[in-house]
Amino acid sequence: MIYFIISTILFVLALIIIYWIHNQYHLDIIVTPAPPPATGAPLISICIPARNEELNIRKCVEAMLMQDYPNFEVIVLDDRSTDKTSKILLELANQNDMLKIISGSDLPAGWAGKPHALYQASAVAQGEWLCFVDADTFLKPTALSSCYVKALETEADLFTVLTEQILGSFWEKVVMPLVMTALSVGFSPRKVNDPSKRDAVANGQFIMIKRSVYDAIGGHERVKDHIVEDKAIAELVKWNGYRLIIADGMQVIRTRMYTSFTTMWEGWTKNIYLGLREHSAMLLLGAFGASLALVAALFLPIWPILGFVWYLKGGQWLAIGVIFQSLMIWCVLLYARARVALKMEISIWYIFTTTLGAGIFASMMLTSAWKVISGQGVTWRGRKYHTQKNHKINI
Repeated sequence: MIYFIISTILFVLALIIIYWIHNQYHLDIIVTPAPPPATGAPLISICIPARNEELNIRKCVEAMLMQDYPNFEVIVLDDRSTDKTSKILLELANQNDMLKIISGSDLPAGWAGKPHALYQASAVAQGEWLCFVDADTFLKPTALSSCYVKALETEADLFTVLTEQILGSFWEKVVMPLVMTALSVGFSPRKVNDPSKRDAVANGQFIMIKRSVYDAIGGHERVKDHIVEDKAIAELVKWNGYRLIIADGMQVIRTRMYTSFTTMWEGWTKNIYLGLREHSAMLLLGAFGASLALVAALFLPIWPILGFVWYLKGGQWLAIGVIFQSLMIWCVLLYARARVALKMEISIWYIFTTTLGAGIFASMMLTSAWKVISGQGVTWRGRKYHTQKNHKINI
């Protein structure tokens, strides 16, 4: 009887956790394709940092130059790339006068790479709005107009969106859906969009900010040592009383974050490390997340097997009850993962890699936690960073 009671408790807890995890995505503001403003379109400066982006930079820049917004400039900061990025940018600049290429300077002491790149790009930007876009992000022709219109509609001072994720390789399709679900638990869009809450986050893949607000908060110079500079900028904006808006931009913007297991591992362990490092309390949340992932990876597959073994050893109807409970949890979990797969436009057959993806995600969490505890830094884009624990932004 004790085994059946334990199984029943786990059954109820599992149902609650699965439901809770998969119902945290409340992105109420949605960017839909909209025509460009008929009159009064201010200059928007699109700033793109590029460091060794030969795989993405042509597609990214060409998409920028095709925007239907009537008044914009494109500035690319070539951050001392050692691949073919510089050559590709030169070819594109020779084909279009709207494109400005800036060669980045050496990284000064105390600066992280991306803040320094965007600091240099913004220094030459002339727009009333600045639009920071990552080189692995691709805008549809209506994207800039649509986001500008929505920013005005929501009275945003900083407007950022979550983008559609392009998943190409096997490992991306196994791991990324689980990571994106975890991110939906880590922050609440409704709280971010609520001026009365301190919750603040931005997606560096696409950020629009009024130039006047950017200058008022001190720009990227104020967050020069932050690798996760997008969140730091969002905090400065919101905590200084300006309007921060995060929206669903998946209809107009797409991103290919990683193309291999190696780059995905490096990127997400870096992001998780920095999240855990910034706030001590996040270590507890990280431990909880890693535990859930390990349970999904290790215990869920053997739960029905344990029930079957118990049945063979004379467990009778109690063992059948355990088997039924475990299979019900699997059905609920696979249904929830199928909804995520359809939303991310991948085959629903990938729901059967859930335990594999959970194991990898747990490994990422544990690796990042160990780096925090041991005091190790992180490597990103060939640069080694050591961040200060509990680093805070003064407003």
